[in-house]
Amino acid sequence: MVRFLAALVFFLSSIGMAPAQEATPWQATVTGQIEALHSGNAEIALSLAGDAFRQTYTDPERFLADVTRSGYGPIVEARSHSFGTYEKTESGVVMQVVTLVGPDLDLYEAVYQLMDEPGQGWRVLGVVLRRVPGRGA
Repeated sequence: MVRFLAALVFFLSSIGMAPAQEATPWQATVTGQIEALHSGNAEIALSLAGDAFRQTYTDPERFLADVTRSGYGPIVEARSHSFGTYEKTESGVVMQVVTLVGPDLDLYEAVYQLMDEPGQGWRVLGVVLRRVPGRGA
Protein backbone atom coordinates (compact mmCIF):
# COMPACT_ATOMS: atom_id res chain seq x y z
CA MET A 1 0.00 0.00 0.00
CA VAL A 2 2.84 2.40 0.82
CA ARG A 3 4.46 1.71 -2.56
CA PHE A 4 1.15 2.40 -4.31
CA LEU A 5 0.72 5.74 -2.49
CA ALA A 6 4.31 6.72 -3.20
CA ALA A 7 3.86 5.88 -6.89
CA LEU A 8 0.58 7.80 -7.00
CA VAL A 9 2.16 10.88 -5.38
CA PHE A 10 5.08 10.72 -7.83
CA PHE A 11 2.71 10.36 -10.80
CA LEU A 12 0.50 13.26 -9.70
CA SER A 13 3.47 15.52 -9.04
CA SER A 14 5.00 14.74 -12.42
CA ILE A 15 1.85 15.70 -14.37
CA GLY A 16 2.41 19.40 -13.79
CA MET A 17 6.07 19.12 -14.75
CA ALA A 18 5.52 17.69 -18.21
CA PRO A 19 7.00 19.96 -20.86
CA ALA A 20 4.46 21.90 -22.92
CA GLN A 21 4.16 20.93 -26.55
CA GLU A 22 5.97 23.55 -28.56
CA ALA A 23 4.09 25.30 -31.32
CA THR A 24 5.26 24.60 -34.83
CA PRO A 25 6.05 27.36 -37.34
CA TRP A 26 3.08 26.42 -39.52
CA GLN A 27 0.72 26.68 -36.54
CA ALA A 28 1.65 30.35 -36.26
CA THR A 29 0.55 30.75 -39.88
CA VAL A 30 -2.77 29.01 -39.24
CA THR A 31 -3.42 31.13 -36.13
CA GLY A 32 -2.45 34.29 -37.99
CA GLN A 33 -4.81 33.56 -40.85
CA ILE A 34 -7.71 32.61 -38.54
CA GLU A 35 -7.22 35.82 -36.54
CA ALA A 36 -6.97 37.91 -39.71
CA LEU A 37 -10.16 36.37 -41.11
CA HIS A 38 -11.93 36.87 -37.79
CA SER A 39 -10.97 40.55 -37.61
CA GLY A 40 -11.77 41.15 -41.27
CA ASN A 41 -8.17 41.86 -42.23
CA ALA A 42 -8.37 40.43 -45.73
CA GLU A 43 -4.89 41.62 -46.71
CA ILE A 44 -3.14 39.65 -43.96
CA ALA A 45 -5.40 36.63 -44.46
CA LEU A 46 -4.48 36.53 -48.15
CA SER A 47 -0.79 37.10 -47.45
CA LEU A 48 -0.78 33.87 -45.40
CA ALA A 49 -2.35 31.89 -48.24
CA GLY A 50 -0.30 29.95 -50.75
CA ASP A 51 1.13 31.43 -53.91
CA ALA A 52 -1.72 30.11 -56.09
CA PHE A 53 -4.26 32.04 -53.99
CA ARG A 54 -2.12 35.19 -53.98
CA GLN A 55 -1.86 35.07 -57.78
CA THR A 56 -5.59 34.41 -58.22
CA TYR A 57 -6.81 37.09 -55.83
CA THR A 58 -5.50 40.53 -56.62
CA ASP A 59 -8.26 41.96 -54.40
CA PRO A 60 -7.94 40.77 -50.78
CA GLU A 61 -11.56 41.76 -50.05
CA ARG A 62 -12.74 39.40 -52.77
CA PHE A 63 -10.66 36.63 -51.16
CA LEU A 64 -12.35 37.24 -47.80
CA ALA A 65 -15.80 37.33 -49.40
CA ASP A 66 -15.15 34.08 -51.28
CA VAL A 67 -13.87 32.36 -48.12
CA THR A 68 -17.07 33.27 -46.30
CA ARG A 69 -19.34 32.51 -49.24
CA SER A 70 -17.70 29.11 -49.85
CA GLY A 71 -18.79 27.65 -46.52
CA TYR A 72 -15.79 28.57 -44.41
CA GLY A 73 -17.78 30.92 -42.17
CA PRO A 74 -17.10 28.77 -39.08
CA ILE A 75 -13.40 29.57 -39.50
CA VAL A 76 -14.05 33.27 -40.06
CA GLU A 77 -16.37 33.42 -37.02
CA ALA A 78 -14.59 30.89 -34.77
CA ARG A 79 -14.67 31.59 -31.04
CA SER A 80 -11.48 29.57 -30.56
CA HIS A 81 -9.27 26.98 -32.16
CA SER A 82 -6.86 24.31 -31.00
CA PHE A 83 -4.33 22.17 -32.76
CA GLY A 84 -4.55 18.43 -33.10
CA THR A 85 -2.29 16.03 -34.90
CA TYR A 86 -0.24 16.80 -37.96
CA GLU A 87 1.56 14.84 -40.60
CA LYS A 88 4.52 15.89 -42.75
CA THR A 89 4.78 14.34 -46.17
CA GLU A 90 8.00 13.56 -48.00
CA SER A 91 7.33 16.50 -50.31
CA GLY A 92 7.35 18.92 -47.36
CA VAL A 93 3.60 19.47 -47.21
CA VAL A 94 2.06 19.46 -43.73
CA MET A 95 -1.47 18.34 -42.97
CA GLN A 96 -2.52 20.01 -39.69
CA VAL A 97 -5.76 19.16 -37.90
CA VAL A 98 -7.44 22.14 -36.19
CA THR A 99 -10.53 21.98 -34.00
CA LEU A 100 -12.67 25.12 -34.07
CA VAL A 101 -15.49 26.24 -31.82
CA GLY A 102 -17.95 28.02 -34.06
CA PRO A 103 -20.08 31.03 -33.14
CA ASP A 104 -22.94 28.63 -32.38
CA LEU A 105 -20.67 26.53 -30.09
CA ASP A 106 -20.77 23.71 -32.63
CA LEU A 107 -17.47 21.96 -33.22
CA TYR A 108 -15.68 21.90 -36.54
CA GLU A 109 -12.60 20.11 -37.73
CA ALA A 110 -10.41 21.73 -40.32
CA VAL A 111 -7.51 20.03 -42.03
CA TYR A 112 -5.04 22.64 -43.21
CA GLN A 113 -2.59 21.84 -45.96
CA LEU A 114 0.53 23.99 -45.64
CA MET A 115 3.92 24.32 -47.25
CA ASP A 116 7.06 26.29 -46.48
CA GLU A 117 7.25 28.45 -49.60
CA PRO A 118 10.73 29.75 -50.47
CA GLY A 119 11.12 33.36 -49.39
CA GLN A 120 7.58 33.45 -47.93
CA GLY A 121 7.53 31.03 -45.00
CA TRP A 122 4.67 28.69 -44.16
CA ARG A 123 1.57 29.33 -46.27
CA VAL A 124 -1.89 27.76 -46.40
CA LEU A 125 -2.43 25.77 -49.59
CA GLY A 126 -5.96 24.68 -48.77
CA VAL A 127 -8.43 23.78 -46.03
CA VAL A 128 -11.07 21.08 -45.73
CA LEU A 129 -13.73 21.85 -43.12
CA ARG A 130 -16.41 19.66 -41.60
CA ARG A 131 -18.77 19.83 -38.65
CA VAL A 132 -18.10 17.19 -35.99
CA PRO A 133 -20.27 15.96 -33.11
CA GLY A 134 -20.05 17.79 -29.81
CA ARG A 135 -20.28 21.24 -28.32
CA GLY A 136 -17.58 23.73 -27.52
CA ALA A 137 -17.23 26.01 -24.57
